[in-house]
Amino acid sequence: MFRFASTKNLAIDLGNNNTLLTDQSALLFSQPSYMVVNELNNKVEAVGDQAYSMLEKMHSNLKPIKPLKGGVISDGESAKKMLKEMVSKIQKPSLFPKGFNYLISGVPYDTTPVEKRALRDALDQFSSRNTFLVHEPLAAALGLGLNIQEPEGKLVVDIGGGITEVVIISLSGIAAFQSTRTAGDTLDEEIQDYFRRTYNFSVGLKTAEHVKKEIGCVLSSIASKEEFFIAKGKDLMEGIPVSRKVSQSELTFVLEKPFQKIEECIRQSLEVCPPELASDIYRSGIYVTGGNAKLKGIKERLTKTFQLPVHIDLQPLLSVSKGISQILGAPQKHKAVLV
Repeated sequence: MFRFASTKNLAIDLGNNNTLLTDQSALLFSQPSYMVVNELNNKVEAVGDQAYSMLEKMHSNLKPIKPLKGGVISDGESAKKMLKEMVSKIQKPSLFPKGFNYLISGVPYDTTPVEKRALRDALDQFSSRNTFLVHEPLAAALGLGLNIQEPEGKLVVDIGGGITEVVIISLSGIAAFQSTRTAGDTLDEEIQDYFRRTYNFSVGLKTAEHVKKEIGCVLSSIASKEEFFIAKGKDLMEGIPVSRKVSQSELTFVLEKPFQKIEECIRQSLEVCPPELASDIYRSGIYVTGGNAKLKGIKERLTKTFQLPVHIDLQPLLSVSKGISQILGAPQKHKAVLV
């Protein structure tokens, strides 16, 4: 679903698996970060939901493209085309397009200058008086309703599709930081690999992601043996379509190893945290957001591991876009976080 922008400001959350477009007051567009191109004429056939529905189901002339990998742009030209198509869906047709006043996009904190340049190149195709980047963990903290301007440490864990970032925020800046490429995509691949190794059974990434969303759990003590998912795929020995039932408790075993890496990332951030900020975090706890924050058992597991209060974002997929929307509403107030 999408709607037309009512203002001349635009916020972009170009996520690894999902792209959201907002202005300072409303969500305008939220669809998967995928595109399908016809290789015969290099024409964009589909983006977003339509492209995702075609994934792993198309003929040889159509090429599926996911322009982001590990949370950053890996294919610059494709990212430009995909963004152009998505933005066009929320712009009213006009004979005299004047562009945007403010155009702000989120970017992971753990990005190289080259990766930032690729994003800026994608944004430069739009006419904008003021174009800025904002680090996604800072935007997510704002979206969570945290006051990032005060001198008080806040620990934010953003579990995205391609990257997990753990930051300690104070005075509108990042005082300590760790990241790992273990994130949502890694969990999906682990599920695929488990089916292949254990049952000689092949499923697509879409099915693996669906299994994770439906019954994903990271704490064995609360996982249910009765809650299960029937995955449909292909038998690798016979080559015929089959289905397999996987329980939530079985899936918890699959997700254990990658989630340990996320826990280790949090632990390393706490180790390098200055003592005064650590005392703040002891009171305020851990804030978890990002598209994979909805996995069952995260709150209980992190509370047990770190002995700290844990707060799970109620709308984790929207936190970054909500934060950038706040910045759009008062760019001068949040000047310190703009890059």
